[in-house]
Amino acid sequence: MRTGSTAAAIETAGLVKTFGGKRAVDGIDLVIPTGTVYGVLGPNGAGKTTFVKMLATLLRPDGGEARVFGRDVVREADEVRACVSLTGQYASLDEDLTGAENLVLLGRLLGHGKAGARSRAERMLEAFVLTDAAHRQVRTYSGGMRRRLDIAASLLNTPDLLFLDEPTTGLDPRSRNHVWDIVRAIVDQGTTVLLTTQYLDEADQLAARIAVIDSGKVIAEGTKGELKASVGGGSVHLRLRDAAQRPDAERLLRLCLDGAPVQPDPDPVALTARVGVVGAGGAEAAEQASRALAELARAGIAVDTFSLGQPSLDEVFLALTDDAASRGRSAEEALA
Repeated sequence: MRTGSTAAAIETAGLVKTFGGKRAVDGIDLVIPTGTVYGVLGPNGAGKTTFVKMLATLLRPDGGEARVFGRDVVREADEVRACVSLTGQYASLDEDLTGAENLVLLGRLLGHGKAGARSRAERMLEAFVLTDAAHRQVRTYSGGMRRRLDIAASLLNTPDLLFLDEPTTGLDPRSRNHVWDIVRAIVDQGTTVLLTTQYLDEADQLAARIAVIDSGKVIAEGTKGELKASVGGGSVHLRLRDAAQRPDAERLLRLCLDGAPVQPDPDPVALTARVGVVGAGGAEAAEQASRALAELARAGIAVDTFSLGQPSLDEVFLALTDDAASRGRSAEEALA
């Protein structure tokens, strides 16, 4: 179904959900545009799944409001359900049925006739590279195959908005890449995707904009570039010629970079260091990196390769969530 609406795909204002006195979602304000992948990141227990369930009308908000394509998720829940689809963290499939039988059954439940449901199932199985396994019981499928079948089931009726709640949890790299390709194809066909994930590289690959949620609150929002710029500085990556010099290089880098974190990589000749301070511009980071490289040369430590770049999304995530945790501890101490 296509709504034809020019409204934002999702708008929330002060959205709240409480369980046993604890706010799982604590006043989320977001506007999510149509026709894109929007990523929601957060650690376990951050409130991501609760947020999605309210938008999908599976949970009723305790405060605030949320609209999907301009429709209120409480007062117009039936209209919202008609234009969304949800793939949760675990495959919602009948393991005793074959892949084809699962899709035909769901197609019939969605209102397709016998022939229509069968035709739609065949097209989905082909699109998701499951034709060869169509007549095998789902219990014999690999994790990647189950995930692809679960997403295929969500698209039997093409939704305006697809919720993907941690869609690649537990998948091997090849299966994850296949799911990513599917997500890109879905968006190319006009569907908006709200993606929740704990995999930072997944959001980096797919999402046009990202919200970082911690303790039920949005602690940062923007494009990947904006989030990376928000923590300032960058990362220095270098490879030494001699692995025996790595301890000396690590000590010297830490000294030159004013005590900045220096991380030995699994590669025995590699080191990664943060440069610049929060809010610092790229010029300051480059100057720090240049000074460090000169000091390494003066100490006789040979560097084979050296690069300076923006922090990774992993580093951004850790910086943001660590800062949020620190602010929470400070508030608790002030009230003690």
